Amino acid sequence: MDKSTEGVTLVAGAIEDVLKNYQDKKQDYKELFDLAAGFDLAKPTNKIPIDVYIKMCDWIENKLGKFNLIRIGRNIGTSTYDTMVTNNMIAGKSSPIEVMKALIITAHKGVQDPKKRGWEIVSHTDKSILMRKTQNFNAVMQVGLLDALIRKSGVSGVRVDLNKEVRNGADFDEYLISWL
Repeated sequence: MDKSTEGVTLVAGAIEDVLKNYQDKKQDYKELFDLAAGFDLAKPTNKIPIDVYIKMCDWIENKLGKFNLIRIGRNIGTSTYDTMVTNNMIAGKSSPIEVMKALIITAHKGVQDPKKRGWEIVSHTDKSILMRKTQNFNAVMQVGLLDALIRKSGVSGVRVDLNKEVRNGADFDEYLISWL
């Protein structure tokens, strides 16, 4: 995977989604909030360097553990779903594949990457979707994001498995999403 971040930005709303779990204990997580200091988060569509986001996710994973990052991923998944509905990309109870197709578009709008990296659908069946992440997002956080998005489609028994991981030598992170 191309991990370059030069010229890559994302919307401030994503940074806010990361920080909202820790607002009540800002002093306890000063290091985390300092990573976003100096950036204008007041408007959710403001552009923030993706490096800020990557450092924040890495800090949370290393200091607070993977579960905290999955929870943040679920927050971002919920916000992303709301954005998809608001922008008429999906309606009501869209199918899981429709939601994943909307994720690809939403990610390209929310993350400005000169190399157009983001998400790809590798394959899908009636009960599963294999997604590939081509952008340098935190792999663990994406488990929560994908889980939240698929649950919004109204299916039950959702499972998200990180099948291939860049950290373990794979070319890309790949997630097998399945449901009952």
